[in-house]
Amino acid sequence: ERMNEYLTGKFGMGHWSASQSLRQQLLRAFPGAEVEVLDFVAEAMPNASEAMYKCFNLLVTRGSGLFNLYYKLTQDLPADARPLFETLFLDKLEELVAARRPDAVIATHPLCARMVSRWKGETGSALPLITCVTDLSSHSEWIHKYTDCYLVGSNDIRSRLAAKGVDRDIICVTGIPVRCEFKRPVRRRPGQERNLLIMGGGLGLLPKRDSFYEALDALPGVHTTIITGNNRKLYDRLAGKYAHIEVLGFTDRVYDYMARADLVLTKPGGITLFETIFSELPILAWEPFLEQEKNNARFLVKRGLGRVAAKEPEECLSAIRALIYDDETLEWMAGNMRASGRRRASTACWRAWRPRRGYASDEPEKILGGDRPDRGADGPHRLAAVQGPARHPAAPHPGPAQARLAAAGGGSPAGPPP
Repeated sequence: ERMNEYLTGKFGMGHWSASQSLRQQLLRAFPGAEVEVLDFVAEAMPNASEAMYKCFNLLVTRGSGLFNLYYKLTQDLPADARPLFETLFLDKLEELVAARRPDAVIATHPLCARMVSRWKGETGSALPLITCVTDLSSHSEWIHKYTDCYLVGSNDIRSRLAAKGVDRDIICVTGIPVRCEFKRPVRRRPGQERNLLIMGGGLGLLPKRDSFYEALDALPGVHTTIITGNNRKLYDRLAGKYAHIEVLGFTDRVYDYMARADLVLTKPGGITLFETIFSELPILAWEPFLEQEKNNARFLVKRGLGRVAAKEPEECLSAIRALIYDDETLEWMAGNMRASGRRRASTACWRAWRPRRGYASDEPEKILGGDRPDRGADGPHRLAAVQGPARHPAAPHPGPAQARLAAAGGGSPAGPPP
C-alpha cells in the first residue's frame, strides 16, 4: 500500500470538496492506496482555525472590495511572501511527514502548496508535490518553485501559468475535480415538466422579496427546487409555502438534483462549475463579486456553458424566463459540456513526473501507488479537460449582468447558432 496525503484548508469549502473528490478518484484508480485528507490549518492551529475561517468568510462576504483589491494587486507578484505563523506551519508539516511518511502530497489550497514547497527547499526533500488549482486562475499564489505537477481546469490556465515561467510539461489540464456521481448525466425527454434548481441559500445569495418566489411559483410548467444549505431561517420561511417550489436544507446528494434539472441558478465557484459540466447541466450564474468567480463566469460564458444573471430580482427572473423555455439554447449548452474532452488526472500526473523523477515507465506506483496509473477496478475514471465548443455568433441581447462581465474583460457572451 502507498500513502498519498492531501493538504487543504476550509477557506471556502471548495478546497475541501476538491480534496475529497480527488481522494475518491484515486481510491477507484488505485484500490490498494491509502489516501488521507487533512485540514492543514486545523492541524497546525487547532484552537484558532475556526476563528480564522469565520474571519475569512466575513471578509469575502462583507469586505469583498478589499479582498478583490488585494487579489488584483498580487495577481502577478512572486508568491514568496512569508505568511503569518510560518514557523508553526513548517514545524507541523515536518511532524506530519515524519509520522505518516507519504509517497506524495497533493495541495488544494495555495497556503498548503507554499508551505510544502518551502519545506522542500529548506530540507532538500524530493517528496512529490502536486498542486490542484481549484479555480480557473493563474494567480501567482499557486506558483511555487518546488511543485512537481499542477492540475488545472483549462488549456488557457495552462498557457497563463507557462507565461509566468512554469514548465508546460508539468501542467496537466484535468479540469477541477468533482465526485464521480456527477459524471452520469441524464437526458431530458421533450414534453416533460421543466426543472429549475437554485443553490446558494446557505450563502445568503437568494433574493429577500416574497414577490421573487411568487413569480417563480407562477412559471408555467416549471418545478423549482431550492437548496438552502444550513440557512435554517430561509428554509423555515419558504418550506411548504409554494405549490411548485420544493425546499431542501443541507444535502450531500446535489448530484441527484442536478441530474433531474434542466437549468441551475447558482454561484460560479470552480467546483460547482465543473459539477455542472460533468452533469451536462446549463448554468445561470449569480452575478459574481469575487475575482476568482468572475474568472469562472467569464469562462462559462465564453465557452457557451451558461449565462450570468443579475442580482436584482426582476432582472434575475427575466434571465430565468429567457433560458428555461429555450430548448435550442439549453441543448446547445449541454452539448458544449458533453463535447468537453476528458483526461485521467493520475495518468497525466505520471507522464509529467516520470521524466523529471527518473522513474522507469513500469514504476507508476512509486508516485501514486497501485498497479496501473490509468485503470481502476471498475474502469477508467477521468476529470474534464475542457477544450471549448465551436465558435458561434454572440447572443444579440446579453443581459445587464453579462454585459458588465464582458466589459470587465469577459469577452462576448456566447449563443447558439441561428
